[in-house]
Amino acid sequence: MYISQLINLGSKALKENKIKSHILDSELILSKILKISREKILISSDQKLKNSYILSFNKLLKRRLHSEPMAYILKRKEFFSKNFYVNKNTLIPRPDTKLLIEKILKIYKKKDPYILDIGTGSGCIILSLLQNIENSRGIGIDISKKALDLAKKNAEKMKLNKKCKFIHKSIEKICGYKFDLIVSNPPYIASHQIKNLSKDIKQYEPRKALDGGNDGLDVIKKVIYKSTTILKKNGILAIEIGNEQYKKVLQILNLCGFRNRFLIKDYQKNIRCLISVLK
Repeated sequence: MYISQLINLGSKALKENKIKSHILDSELILSKILKISREKILISSDQKLKNSYILSFNKLLKRRLHSEPMAYILKRKEFFSKNFYVNKNTLIPRPDTKLLIEKILKIYKKKDPYILDIGTGSGCIILSLLQNIENSRGIGIDISKKALDLAKKNAEKMKLNKKCKFIHKSIEKICGYKFDLIVSNPPYIASHQIKNLSKDIKQYEPRKALDGGNDGLDVIKKVIYKSTTILKKNGILAIEIGNEQYKKVLQILNLCGFRNRFLIKDYQKNIRCLISVLK
């Protein structure tokens, strides 16, 4: 079988399964199997394939047909112009989170900040900030040891392991530090809404990184309350939130002594991120 034939067969199967990115996914799966770029795949369409490659392709295709996210199949996800290692212990980095980082980089002028990332997962947020803010250093915390192992791997790949430590701790146990900037993409989906998520999210991404309790605000509240004790005066808290949560979160921020500077909308025009300053 030739490359073009296998891609077409894979694409057809994915399309029948109502996967919109069926052509791209088929190409990327074969690219992973052959360990060559997608571009090279496209210019080598008349190349004949070994049976072992076809078998490997079909195994990965089957996973995609069961709605497993491509990022987990490929074991990587591009984010902020870098490829990050990801697996089922971490959330998949999303474009909306990129908007938060872009805004921080635009407004943040301090050149040597100490940064904390709460619920760091793959480390994509803090590592992207450390790479782009001069003389920055930071800590990423998470309750998942396996997620932290992956974050460390990403830091080593990006040569940022000397600028960033990853610690296995919950929010409540962080003390003895004073940070200039705290960032977090916490779990913010209400428990009863998890069942309404798309199959690829609810069946494959870690529930602990999604479930924010009865109203989706359990972890958000903890992040805000803790930030009041570990942020320096005039320090910044940048947090991602769920749909229609911003009014309640603004209330909590105001009660805790934060003044709000920016509301950031996602690509669907929902308020997705809040950036606040501790008075």
